[in-house]
Amino acid sequence: MAEVGKGVNAGKLASNVQKRITRAQEKVMQKLGKADETKDTAFEEGVANFNKQLADGTKLQKDLKAYVVAVKTMHECSKRLHDCLAEMYDPEWFGKEEVDSIAEDTDLLWQDFHQKLTDNALTSMDTYLAQFPDIKTRIAKRDRKLVDFDSARHHFASIQKGKKKDEAKIAKAEEELGKAQKVFEEINYDLQEELPTLWNSRVGVYVNTFQSVAGLEEKFHRDMGKLNQNLSDVMTKLDEQRLAKKGVKTTSTEKSEEAANHSLSESGSDVPKSPQKSREGPPVSRPPRPASSQEVKEDNIINLFEDAVVPDINISTQSQNEAPTVTNGSSDAELPPSVLYKVKAMHDYGATDSDELDLKAGDIVLVLPFANPDEQDDGWLLGVKESHWLQNKNLLVKGVFPENFTQKL
Repeated sequence: MAEVGKGVNAGKLASNVQKRITRAQEKVMQKLGKADETKDTAFEEGVANFNKQLADGTKLQKDLKAYVVAVKTMHECSKRLHDCLAEMYDPEWFGKEEVDSIAEDTDLLWQDFHQKLTDNALTSMDTYLAQFPDIKTRIAKRDRKLVDFDSARHHFASIQKGKKKDEAKIAKAEEELGKAQKVFEEINYDLQEELPTLWNSRVGVYVNTFQSVAGLEEKFHRDMGKLNQNLSDVMTKLDEQRLAKKGVKTTSTEKSEEAANHSLSESGSDVPKSPQKSREGPPVSRPPRPASSQEVKEDNIINLFEDAVVPDINISTQSQNEAPTVTNGSSDAELPPSVLYKVKAMHDYGATDSDELDLKAGDIVLVLPFANPDEQDDGWLLGVKESHWLQNKNLLVKGVFPENFTQKL
């Protein structure tokens, strides 16, 4: 049995060698013009399209893989960046928990984006290109069978033209020609059907691939934009608190002096209350007239919206019980363009929170717009003391204050 097997293998090997020799001879004869070659222009165009389609798909797959690798790299860089921020962020700073949550959500968003790119785009391209190797092998086989068919056709024709007619050889050559033609036509027919279909399928593949990538990118950047906005808001609030604390330290000495000069007579006046959480403060009431046996003239009645005029009060008493009016000292043209208008404090106001301004009766305040109108509570304004602006030429030490403690100038 072993010897028979060896004989069969040897016979098959010899047959294959003979086929290669015959094909080589046929190709030489065709190139020399001594033998005609079967041509199929439509099929050759299909093969040219196939080769182009394979090259384009391979390049797209390569670039898509590079893109996915770049996304993975960006994910790793983003994670390291957020980890660095989390390590540096002091626990007592504003928004520590939110910063940690944003970092975690950002990491998950990158992971989801990378995974969906791999599943929806890259895997689809891999499946698309997986069919090309088999078709390429069958095209090469079809070319070999075409050479065999031409060779058998030429052999049969040469025997028929021979002077001595050998019917047995003619019959055998005809039989070999029939077999070669049948094998060639079977594989040729299948490829004639598949190549145009494959060529047309590239449009759907490109559409699905880039729609998938574009959709995933759009969702990723939209969600990432929200996280970045949240992080930016936290950083803004942290900076505002830093500036507010700096402003409190700067004016601490001034507050102490104002507290020392505060008189009992002022505490007894009818000072309005600051707005509560609802920010609906009571209307400004009129302070009581100073005690005096002399009748005060009608044109000297105290008006909260004008400087008080009190007869028979000496300069020393006035300086103790009444804050001097702060003058502007500069024209409106020199003020920052962000200033809306000025107001004058009609009563003292002691700040109860780090984001509020301490006011002394007579202080001039430059009113500023809120960065976010939704943050403004009813009855409250945002501003900077004019004295701070004149001295420092900046609007850093700003805070909120009750509107009903002031009068618009």
